[in-house]
Parts: sequence; C-alpha cells; structure tokens
Amino acid sequence: MSDKIDLGKVYAPSEDIVVREIEGEVVIVPLVSGIGDMEDELFTLNETGRDIWNKIDGSRTVAAVVRELAEEYDAPAGLLEELLVRKMVVEKE
Repeated sequence: MSDKIDLGKVYAPSEDIVVREIEGEVVIVPLVSGIGDMEDELFTLNETGRDIWNKIDGSRTVAAVVRELAEEYDAPAGLLEELLVRKMVVEKE
C-alpha cells in the first residue's frame, strides 16, 4: 500500500488506535508501536481536523470527503495524507 491518498479510495480509522473527543478536540491514542510520532504518545486534532476525521468513516471516497469539506470551508488537503502516513487511517478493502 502506498502512503499517498487516492481520491477514489475509501479510508477508515485504523483498529490500532483509540479515539476520544475531549472539549472539542479529537484525541488519538495509538495502541501499538509504529503509529504516530515516535516522541508523541497522543495526536490531537483541532475543529477542522475533527470535521475531516468524522468524514473518514469507511463509506465515502476521499473525493466525496473533499467535496463535502470544500462546501463547508477551505480544509488542509495534506491532513489526510499525514493521517495515512502515521497509520491512523487505513485503506479499506
């Protein structure tokens, strides 16, 4: 699998993380090594990141997520790739 986002693919949160929303921020906790940064134990998402995360539900293509976000506001496209590289989202078969 590539570390590049494919707009035609569907992605979903990895089963190797736990996700909680605390005071409006999404907190991602890795359950196994090799997820996220070596020096960080937690990964947090702000409001924009939370909105993107909530749309990566395993049922929509990346293109659909991007279209939805473009209607709402100018979201950072690189976040999806970063989450894939960190293995926090995985390509759905």
